Amino acid sequence: MTAAAPLASSINSPARVLFASLIGTTIEFFDFYIYATAAVLVFPTLFFPAGDGSAAMLQSLATFAVAFVARPVGSAVFGHFGDRVGRKATLVAALLTMGLSTVAIGLLPSYAQIGVFAPALLALCRFGQGLGLG
Repeated sequence: MTAAAPLASSINSPARVLFASLIGTTIEFFDFYIYATAAVLVFPTLFFPAGDGSAAMLQSLATFAVAFVARPVGSAVFGHFGDRVGRKATLVAALLTMGLSTVAIGLLPSYAQIGVFAPALLALCRFGQGLGLG
């Protein structure tokens, strides 16, 4: 009789699961919303040549799209490791991939500092974010 009580209390209620899922999804997609805003307002002047504003805007939005291309790749990679290693370790690895990529974007030097490597590194970091989200 005493063994059933801890088992019953350890089961999560649907409301608690829903709330945890909502919080997790909100945090996970927050960087995508912030990046979309920065891709339009800040990144064209920071990471791309100053010649043509429209071209810089399109290049900035192309780096935004890189993460959406990387998401299916991340699903395949982390899905495979989730089956082999376990869900918890894979979730931690995916969150670390996304978090480190986000921090790296914040630390990237501008186009004026390193030239063409700035947009290349930005695209690489966006690929990492998409990989982690997948």
